[in-house]
Amino acid sequence: MKSLFEITLTQKELINEIELMEGELTSEMDLKLVITKGELEQKSIAYLEVIRKKESFNDLIDNEIKRLQAMKKSNANLIDRLSDNLLTAVKVFGEFTIGTQKFGTRKSSQVIVDDVNSLPKEYKTIKVTEAADKKALKEALQSGEEIEGVYIQENVNLKIN
Repeated sequence: MKSLFEITLTQKELINEIELMEGELTSEMDLKLVITKGELEQKSIAYLEVIRKKESFNDLIDNEIKRLQAMKKSNANLIDRLSDNLLTAVKVFGEFTIGTQKFGTRKSSQVIVDDVNSLPKEYKTIKVTEAADKKALKEALQSGEEIEGVYIQENVNLKIN
């Protein structure tokens, strides 16, 4: 069976041949036109079936992606809750070891910027969107400089070795 491309090419050749003969059809040309039309219809239906199957499969994939994203979000929420519970336990009971696992805390700091737009240019990194240059801000704050709307927040994070 011919491909849709071959059917289209044959159709164009027949049309050119008919035009060269100034619109006059021979019985052979007429037969070729009928066969080409039948092949075109059959091939088009076959293409349509494949298109519909692939569209349906894509819908299934989209639904599976949504299901997996929901599952991932649920797992992330559970991880956050369990980690918070462990952090609370370490804060209440202090550091402890169970088997080879050590539970404790470590301190970290994070630069919090209330309004990026109010920062002087030397403390900004220009991207497609505007963001605070937290490294420069942290250095400036640690050296004693005061910047309105910016402060260093001390955090306590769970540490598992």
